[in-house]
Amino acid sequence: MAEEAREAPGADEADGAGSDGTDGTGGRESGPPPSPVRARRRPWWILSAVVIAAAVAVAVSRRDELASALRLLSAVRPARLGPVAVCEAASLTCLAALQWRLLRMGGARLRFGLFGGMVLAANAVAGALPGGAAFAAGWLFGQLRRRGVPGVLAGSALAVSGLLSALALFSLLVAGVLTGGSAGPAGLRSAVLWPTAVLLVLAAGAVALSRLAPVRRRAWRLWRRLGVRSRRMWHIEDGLSRLARDVRARRRGRLPWLTPFALALANWVLDAACLLACAWALGIGIPWRGILVAYCLTQLTGALRLTPGGLGVVEASLTTLLVLYGLRADQAIALTLLYRIASYWALQPIGWASWLGITAASRLREKAAENNRSR
Repeated sequence: MAEEAREAPGADEADGAGSDGTDGTGGRESGPPPSPVRARRRPWWILSAVVIAAAVAVAVSRRDELASALRLLSAVRPARLGPVAVCEAASLTCLAALQWRLLRMGGARLRFGLFGGMVLAANAVAGALPGGAAFAAGWLFGQLRRRGVPGVLAGSALAVSGLLSALALFSLLVAGVLTGGSAGPAGLRSAVLWPTAVLLVLAAGAVALSRLAPVRRRAWRLWRRLGVRSRRMWHIEDGLSRLARDVRARRRGRLPWLTPFALALANWVLDAACLLACAWALGIGIPWRGILVAYCLTQLTGALRLTPGGLGVVEASLTTLLVLYGLRADQAIALTLLYRIASYWALQPIGWASWLGITAASRLREKAAENNRSR
């Protein structure tokens, strides 16, 4: 799946969909959107146009290598694309299962098939436009609210899924750096491992201090003080606190959180497997010592959302890293293009079809409910 689609919307985005001038269903109460929103989006469009134009210029300058890559793509046998589709479908399933599991932990009851379609639709929206993640978060938040999911639960579940996804991706990056040895960009090993060591020490210290009752009380007072200063922060705190209480009421300890983290990790691993399946379909030798690092760094650059769907950014990042790890330029370009077709372009029409179907069904349900009330 496209990297921008894998990130669950943050709590501020999901919360803003229901508490920042909306009707609680993801739509505005009345009037046009405020002009500051349009003003903030304008630089996204300009930056996206610049990045895409630069990518086109690079492609033109490398037209011989691009032509060779297209020949490699044209030689792919359709039967070899089966594993590519299976890996990407499994990755999408894990992403939907992650968020669905968190919602169930908070007490929500949704059919998995319906929620999977909602995730597909939100992914397509998030990857279509600059700033599409905010619109996708508002739409998904509204759909959950229409189906009876409390706003604080919906927002906190989406926020926690994003945090778990980020942690899983960083864990994969560390694993890739450790197994890759000294291969790859100079200084990458130190740039990843030293901050990891510092974070582990800080986390261990925080866990040790959390066992002291006075420290817990002071941390809680500070946490609530932050919420008092910001309405949005208050909603985030409230949602996360309620989700934690609901989970503790059902199962105590850290064990209930292992399954969501495993799903977040499986989401990334299966998407990386899609990249490997693309290399197999093309008949390209896989640079095993660097493929995981190249994949993770590409996802991180794509998460910047500089362009719609990371267009130009993801392609340039992955191609460059694959070349650094030993692939020929034409092989790296062909592998990148096939992976992007499988993980982004092929999902767009499916996701938008899901969006249209779910949106239309929601409106029909609302009209039917209005008719029943008017009788």
